[in-house]
Amino acid sequence: MRHAFGLTIPQTVADACDPARMALLIYDMQVGIVRQIPDGDKILRSCLQLRDAARANGFRVFYTRHMTLPPAASGVAQLRTAMQWQRVADPAEVHSSFPQGSPQYELVPELAPDADEVVFDKITMSAFEGTPLGIALRDCGIDTVVIAGIAMEVGIEPTVRHGLDLGYLPVVVTDACGAGHPDAAERSHATLAFAGGTLTADTATLTELMSRDR
Repeated sequence: MRHAFGLTIPQTVADACDPARMALLIYDMQVGIVRQIPDGDKILRSCLQLRDAARANGFRVFYTRHMTLPPAASGVAQLRTAMQWQRVADPAEVHSSFPQGSPQYELVPELAPDADEVVFDKITMSAFEGTPLGIALRDCGIDTVVIAGIAMEVGIEPTVRHGLDLGYLPVVVTDACGAGHPDAAERSHATLAFAGGTLTADTATLTELMSRDR
């Protein structure tokens, strides 16, 4: 930890690992997403370890859940993205992949939030865009966000980069972030490392730090 101008500036994950300043964000661990990832079960186990350690040691836990709008309620960007992902040329052929209330939209049952935890729905890749997440974190005095879930190359990298711009310290849990395209995920990790400002840890290290005496 460094101190300057009345501020405490964390340099390591150990510095930042304090329930007064750090929260866990579990990103899009939904039924219809986890089952698309070859190592989805492994990522789920890591997220469960992190979630359980956070609960046991007083760290706040937030979840995101991706939803898609009905095509008739979608705008240009939403339709264009759906056309690309669904590989259709006609917007009239688009369907809503993750409508609210559908089985694939729900979080996997193992990660059901308890009464003290919150799920934020989103239609963007960044968890900070169009959701109350940033307001909720700031109001709790949280400046460090541990991120785990799926998928690194699609939504986690944009969330990390957006979080940096908003003044948060992101901690990417490297073995708890799944990917549909491993090469693209590696590029995401490399881009974040090059840009700087992000810390990384693995699940075992982080759960040990969460459980330490303070």
